[in-house]
Amino acid sequence: MPNPYAERLAEIAVARREIDVLGGTTAYWVYGDDDAATTIVAVHGFRGEHHGLDPVVAYLPGIRVVSPDLPGFGETAPLPGRRHDLDTYAAWLRDFVDAVAPGAVVLGHSFGSIVSSAAVAAGLETPRLILVNPIGAPALEGPRGVLTRLAVFYYLAGARLPRPIGEALLRNGLIVRVMSNAMAKTRDPDLRRFVHEQHDEYFSRFADRDVLHEAFVTSVSHDVRESAPHIAQPTLLIAAEKDDITPIEAERHLATLFPDAALVEIPDVGHLIHYETPEAAASAIREFLDAG
Repeated sequence: MPNPYAERLAEIAVARREIDVLGGTTAYWVYGDDDAATTIVAVHGFRGEHHGLDPVVAYLPGIRVVSPDLPGFGETAPLPGRRHDLDTYAAWLRDFVDAVAPGAVVLGHSFGSIVSSAAVAAGLETPRLILVNPIGAPALEGPRGVLTRLAVFYYLAGARLPRPIGEALLRNGLIVRVMSNAMAKTRDPDLRRFVHEQHDEYFSRFADRDVLHEAFVTSVSHDVRESAPHIAQPTLLIAAEKDDITPIEAERHLATLFPDAALVEIPDVGHLIHYETPEAAASAIREFLDAG
């Protein structure tokens, strides 16, 4: 399926780079010019990698976007000697931003919203914070809490079965497609096919089952509410009205927990704003940055 955002992306220069962070090598991609007035560090979601945020980047020409693969995902190996919990991911992000793009705006999507908000609350210096599909309530209490509990069993089984069987289960294409179908809301058959192909291509690019299980436990054990009261920076929440992971009512409540937050609600989309409505997300981001 042709990438519907490919033409726009082709007009934006991109370079792959690497840097040592917390004893491991982090792979990251820089979109746009190094001398751009604004830089955003974009943190992807669980089981994803930097490609997932490409559609949003496509609608942000003129803004420099630095997009790393989280440790244990994509082209970034797990951090040696560390458990991949929230403290580790937050420390990694603080060190990464300090080294690569000090003073950048920070953006986090889904699981990346938990990591980004925890890092900022712990002292990561940034002028503004942007959270797309923020995890604003415990995942086990969401509209599809039953499916989340099945996911808990799935990742636990993947971690405890004999390694070859567990790895095969976690990378099983049929299960990935079930997950993709559960999250996609668009009725456009071409866009829906594109979403599925993106998940087929990138959703299993994790290093091993151990880091995947650690990251999953982190994702369902924390949410942005823990960090929100401790974030003084202006914050933008971009939420989906049909999100099955965090219902819109919980996102509205989450916005009240920040000292300074604005909420933009996008209709007719769920947890895949970055794939299905990236133009609307980018428009909200530009307005938020321009207001500063």
